[in-house]
Amino acid sequence: MAETKDFPTGAAIVVGGSGGIGRAICERLAFYGSDVALTYRGNEGAAKETAARVEEHGRKATIHQVSVSDAEAVQALFGSVRAQHGGLHTVVHAAGSPIDQPFISQVTPDQWRSVIDADVNGFFNVVYAGLPHLRESGAGSFVYISSAGLKRFPAGDVLSVAPKGAVEALLRGIAKEEGRFGIRANSVALGVIDAGMFPRLVESGELSKEWVDAAKNNAAVRRFGTAEEVAEAVAFLASRRASYITGQTLMLDGGYTL
Repeated sequence: MAETKDFPTGAAIVVGGSGGIGRAICERLAFYGSDVALTYRGNEGAAKETAARVEEHGRKATIHQVSVSDAEAVQALFGSVRAQHGGLHTVVHAAGSPIDQPFISQVTPDQWRSVIDADVNGFFNVVYAGLPHLRESGAGSFVYISSAGLKRFPAGDVLSVAPKGAVEALLRGIAKEEGRFGIRANSVALGVIDAGMFPRLVESGELSKEWVDAAKNNAAVRRFGTAEEVAEAVAFLASRRASYITGQTLMLDGGYTL
């Protein structure tokens, strides 16, 4: 396959590609000319629907059921993607644990260990398996979906924010050490995005109208972000258009952290 305008030959792996934000990322990568391998944990139907949308853009899509906590399964994922797509150029990590929102004083050691193992150690499994393949491509990229809470901490969000802080440190290390091999590593730190779990939490009443109104007022642009806006940022950072950008965090938060 000839090289595309924005990406080298091969596929982008989107970990968590069956979710609302992950689906938009898969579609946007396909729109810009990349094949996509997307992972899912349990919702095969959503994964197949996302793959169909990728194929509507004329790109190849494959789906892979995997838990990032399983290091051997992650290794097998990358081998399968290389065999089916001829290589890979990007790893997008858009997966995270479903969490409650306790204050730090209410977090139990079991809760803490569970989230750290799933989100931090899980991401390391992805890095460990993916680095050799990205080195092989000579122009590889990691893009991680992070949180604006790292810059302006929202009370009750430690189980989301703390693991992402560890991953951000790992990303900077990758950018520093692997740049000589053509590998870049960046993140997109999100404010409130009207996609994924957020609409369900609002509908169920877990997020009150007062919380929603306050969150919207905390954003300088007085609205929430969209999955499509996240996808556009991810596709940019993964592409040749961002070839001199590494070790950076793009704040996609509507001005929440100002």
